[in-house]
Amino acid sequence: MNSKNIFSSILLCLIAVFLLSCSEYNKILKGSDYDLKFEKAKEYYEKDQCYRSLPLLDELMSYFRMTNKGEEVYYYYAKTQYCMGDYYLAGYYYKRFVKNFPQSYRAEECAFNAAICMMRNSPDYYLDQSDSYKAIDEFQLFMSKYPNSVWVDSCNTLVKDLRSRLEKKSFEKAKLYYRMEKYRSAVIAFKSALSEFPDTQYKEDIMFLSLKSNYLYAENSVDVKKVERFEETIKSYHNFVDSFKNSNYYREAENYYLSSLKELEKLKSKSNGI
Repeated sequence: MNSKNIFSSILLCLIAVFLLSCSEYNKILKGSDYDLKFEKAKEYYEKDQCYRSLPLLDELMSYFRMTNKGEEVYYYYAKTQYCMGDYYLAGYYYKRFVKNFPQSYRAEECAFNAAICMMRNSPDYYLDQSDSYKAIDEFQLFMSKYPNSVWVDSCNTLVKDLRSRLEKKSFEKAKLYYRMEKYRSAVIAFKSALSEFPDTQYKEDIMFLSLKSNYLYAENSVDVKKVERFEETIKSYHNFVDSFKNSNYYREAENYYLSSLKELEKLKSKSNGI
């Protein structure tokens, strides 16, 4: 038998197995043996065939709702939604599980997984971060409820990752104002970022760009506003050098400081008629 015939035979065997498998699945799906359906649903889930497990569990959710199997069916339904990548639905059913079965030994796991689903829904830093804040709240709620859980360390790590994403979002938003030469908005945004994340990894950049934005804002202001704004630049400079004396930005920062002093001297001389 040549290689072409061997390939054809293997292909035919695979098709036959697939058709037989589909036939068996449809028989189970259309049948009335609900215990068998549940066993098969779990089996399909364990084999990562969640697309087969979900239709069976859909039906079993209502059938076993008021029975002793209701808890287990609900648990696998939430897990299967997660397996299918529908993190909104999975999170919803994990949370409902905790509410419906608060005494279950699975409640802790489901509460943790509900937070994981929130995190999974959190997008890249440059998009809306509402789900990131929700995920942080969910992890903190979990740690408050289960302080001795084996998942507490994981929660702390994931919260740190989420906060890093929020930090970057806040920093990049402020930098965008700076690049657009909207210096007043940049100053406000940098201040907000530092207020929300006082220990941010971007602190040095934030404080320097805040100083620079203050200077450029003052420089482009009308004379009547310049004194106040150059004084704010000088204050920003002192805050920066107090925190980062050995910064690579030090020389540039000092130039803005000295230039601000000169501008203030000119403005005071002008106002005195000298």
